[in-house]
Amino acid sequence: MRLWHRPQPAGFLVGWRGKLGFAERRVAKAAPPGEFAALREEMVEQQIRRRGIHSPRVLEAMRTVPRHEFVPVALRDEAYEDRPLPIGEGQTISQPYMVASMAAALDLRGDERLLEVGAGCGYQAAILGSLAAEVFAVEVRSSLALAARERLKRLGFSNVRVLCGDGTLGLAERAPFDAILVTAAAPLVPDPLLEQLAEGGRLAIPVGSEECQELRLIHKAGGQLTSRVVEECRFVPLVGKYGWPELSSR
Repeated sequence: MRLWHRPQPAGFLVGWRGKLGFAERRVAKAAPPGEFAALREEMVEQQIRRRGIHSPRVLEAMRTVPRHEFVPVALRDEAYEDRPLPIGEGQTISQPYMVASMAAALDLRGDERLLEVGAGCGYQAAILGSLAAEVFAVEVRSSLALAARERLKRLGFSNVRVLCGDGTLGLAERAPFDAILVTAAAPLVPDPLLEQLAEGGRLAIPVGSEECQELRLIHKAGGQLTSRVVEECRFVPLVGKYGWPELSSR
C-alpha cells in the first residue's frame, strides 16, 4: 500500500545488493554500539523497512550512520523520530524515510561518482557516502557547508567532499556523474544537472511548487531522458541560478 505523507510546516523537508562494501564497513566503525543503537534499529524497522524499502545496502547504511551526530545537541534525543528537524539557516535534516527513499531510488551499486545538491548538515551525504565510491556535496550556505565538512571528516567519511557554491550549476569540473541527488525543491530540473549526468546515470529531484512537489527519478540511456514519479513530497525551496528566482536573488 502506498503511504501518503502529509505536508509539514513550511521550511521542513518531508521525508520521503549483497555484501557490505568498503564504505559500509568504514561507516560501521563510526557508529559504535551505544545509547542510540536501539533507536537506529527501531527507526530502520518501523519507519523504513515497513514502508517498503528493502534494499539491504540502504537499510545497513541507515542502521550504521549516527543520525544524532548531524542534529543540534539540543535535539539529539529527537534524532531518530519520524520527522524532519531544524538544523539552522532555515534548513532541516530530512525525515529518515525520505533520506532512505531517495537513496534507494538511485539504486547505487558502490562504484558510482555522485553529486549531491544541498548538503545541509551532511547526513544525506553520509548515507550516500556509504553507498557510492565518491560523493561531491555542494551547499550554498557557507556556515552549513563548513560544519558539514568538519562533521563528516570527524566521523571518517573520507570519500565525501563538501564544497560551498551554487549546486544548481552542478560541478562541471568533476562531471560526468553516475548519480545526482537534489535535496531541495526545484521549479524545473536544472539543465546543467541533466548535462552532467553520465550515460546510464540517475537523477533524483523534487520538482513542483514551493508548497508541494513530486520526487522524480530521471534516467539517461542512449542519450535519451526518461522520468517517473517516485512519490509526493515537500522540501524547502532550491536556492541558486536554476532554483527559485526570488530566493536566489536575496
